Amino acid sequence: MSPSTLRARHVPDVAELQALGRAHGLDAVGVTVAEPFTSTRRHLEHRKAEGLHGGMAFTYRKPERSTDPRQALPDARSLVVAARSYRRGPRPEVDGPVGAVARYAWVDHYGELRSGLSAIAERLRDEGWRTRVLADDNALVDREAARRAGLGWYGKNANLLLPGQGSWFVLGSVVTDAPLASHVAEPVADGCGTCTRCLDGCPTGAIVAPGVVDARRCLAWLLQMEGSFPREHREALGDRIYGCDDCQEVCPPNRRAARLDAADEPDEPEEPGRSAGAPGIGAETHVDMVDLLATPDDELLARHGRWYIARRQARHLRRNALVVLGNIGDPTDPRVIAAVRGALAHDDPLVRAHAVWAARRMGRADLLPADDADPTVREELAAPVEVRAL
Repeated sequence: MSPSTLRARHVPDVAELQALGRAHGLDAVGVTVAEPFTSTRRHLEHRKAEGLHGGMAFTYRKPERSTDPRQALPDARSLVVAARSYRRGPRPEVDGPVGAVARYAWVDHYGELRSGLSAIAERLRDEGWRTRVLADDNALVDREAARRAGLGWYGKNANLLLPGQGSWFVLGSVVTDAPLASHVAEPVADGCGTCTRCLDGCPTGAIVAPGVVDARRCLAWLLQMEGSFPREHREALGDRIYGCDDCQEVCPPNRRAARLDAADEPDEPEEPGRSAGAPGIGAETHVDMVDLLATPDDELLARHGRWYIARRQARHLRRNALVVLGNIGDPTDPRVIAAVRGALAHDDPLVRAHAVWAARRMGRADLLPADDADPTVREELAAPVEVRAL
């Protein structure tokens, strides 16, 4: 593109784009150059070689792509990076055999994030610039883009923290060939200091060093991975059915932000997904495990379509639900017992195997079959299981 062509097109002011983003529900907007994330690529490749990715694809699949914005948009010059808060009030108390959903999945925060990013992209396109919106996409490492755009710093749990607001944010970018680079912000200084609460608070010790997560131990990833749920981490899963918030719950910046929210809580609940107040109408904070196990596959996938489900196979949701039931289910509740009985008779050996573990974990070995034709189920029948204290 010639210099005369660049001069012929108006470059929107960054302050205008930031105001536009805020008007469309974004909480922070920054700009950085669309240069390769060289150090991030090196980290991804090293951790993948060490096995720390735990089989996760996403940005690990092709680091040469996910760390170079110009792979997403040739001739890209700038990234407009945004954050949208999903911090809400306390999780409501719910009775029964229910599994907890991580906060970012209570409502479709990524949909709202993309809407705000799309408004910015449309403004740039109106001036003749090319754009591409990327959010929760394996084409770009969102956290590194946000760090470079001056939105925050890397916490020791590898999440991005925004000054004064913490880490309860979803992140995304607009990749564009508009030359916005002269407005790049200064990096945000580390705000964690000597604090190690996220490392100490991880239920499986998955944060193996500051900023380094071993996905093979991370409950959020284990709920999404394919195949059997690792036996050594089933008890630690507790009641989680999707995601894990523990490292963020104990983080002091997040706790301070929550206290500020509580002190300034509005009389009327804000829209779902905003930064204060109750979870909001329609928020999916919990899922009934018995109902999940009784729901047909196609309906399950439609109901939880926003979740990442390995190979889009409902068997993985059933697997997770059975581990949760083993951890929290009342072994005298007829609904729970009927659900486990049904799973023990399921035609999928992955489901039967986890039903075996659930029954044994609840102290209901009387429900078990004497044998099973599948070796995976037989292994579960023979493996040691500590009966849960009631």
